[in-house]
Amino acid sequence: MKIKKTVIACLLLLGSVQMSTAQDLLEILNKEQKSATNYVPPAFKMTRVAFGHSTEVRSKGVLELFTATRFWNLPGDRSQSFAADKMTTRIALEYGVSDRLSFGMGGTTFDGLFDSYLKYKLWSQQKGEKSVPFNITLLQTGSYNSSSGSIYSGLSGDFSERLAFTSQVLVSRRMTSKFSLQLAPTFVHKPLGVPNQDNKNFFALGFGARYKLGPHLALVSEYYRTFNPIDSFDTYDPFAIGVNWELGDILIQLMLTNTRNMVEDTFITQTRNNFNFKDPNLHFGFNATYVFHLSNTLKNK
Repeated sequence: MKIKKTVIACLLLLGSVQMSTAQDLLEILNKEQKSATNYVPPAFKMTRVAFGHSTEVRSKGVLELFTATRFWNLPGDRSQSFAADKMTTRIALEYGVSDRLSFGMGGTTFDGLFDSYLKYKLWSQQKGEKSVPFNITLLQTGSYNSSSGSIYSGLSGDFSERLAFTSQVLVSRRMTSKFSLQLAPTFVHKPLGVPNQDNKNFFALGFGARYKLGPHLALVSEYYRTFNPIDSFDTYDPFAIGVNWELGDILIQLMLTNTRNMVEDTFITQTRNNFNFKDPNLHFGFNATYVFHLSNTLKNK
């Protein structure tokens, strides 16, 4: 009898331990599942707001083909009413090195710029116990002006004088299920080859917004305020308003803007036209993003 009682006691003890362990594991799983759902949906579906970068980065193994085009008319009698007189195109590739880090490079026809950039997502907006109120992404770009006929007549053939760099801290928040907002403190270093009174260093603050109109449609707008603009000729703050259309892995942006430049150091410092409907101040913009999931393709092979 003593042996039976001992065996029963051991079985009861073992069962209680197993129940306690199972309960602990269940609590751990619940916590993991809870933490996995803490991330707030992206503030911006695209890696661009309009002409500037958003806080979004491409996931690991994802390649993005980005094309941007701007159309505008010439003033006066030279303008054609049935079509745009001028256009510029930028083609770029961006690759997700990791889920936080992206690398990109591109080229523009109008100003002969070749550029590259690194983009790192420092924080992602979360809710719950470990609440993070903002998305924060760091962006560092560099560009080379290859144009021989630049508006800056003083540009030399020196390689270093044709380089420009932009540093940004992109901070966004999904305010509601439909509305997102972004701020972008910006520093630009750009030798202009113009009179000595002009700075080589510029400070600006960008504002971006997105409002969801439907499952695949959103209204976007972007504006940059430059605090110390160029003195030797008139420049204006870049502004854009447009619509995003999401079609699976193809994302399309249509916009009206006053800047024909498409790299940070150019549209922030050298937008020559104000935003109004006089030629050539208003430009029609078209961006298209094509997404390729290379990691999935390699796995399938």
